Amino acid sequence: MDLKEKHREIVKRVIVEYAQHKPANGDIQPEIVFDEERGHYELMHVGWNASERIHGSVLHVDLIGDKIWIQHDGTQGIARDLLDAGVPKDKIVLAFYSQRKRALTEFAVA
Repeated sequence: MDLKEKHREIVKRVIVEYAQHKPANGDIQPEIVFDEERGHYELMHVGWNASERIHGSVLHVDLIGDKIWIQHDGTQGIARDLLDAGVPKDKIVLAFYSQRKRALTEFAVA
């Protein structure tokens, strides 16, 4: 299995694990969206909390080149999960930070 395929399987597994946790409030469903052809992986929350419509991204991860780009992390824990799954820090980009701020982290800049 090449590196990109390994990353793909890790990202999918982590997102599926997060999707097992339904929000405690409201009638909100986790929804997994995988676009494997283009390397986009997302977990959404969709539903209602009383009269408030809930529709938004919880996690958004892209595979770009040989790196995993975390575009959005509403869990604030997916980077740790990727590390625990064996992905090295230099293969994880915290894309939700500016490039200047990324340079201050232990993770990849780009």
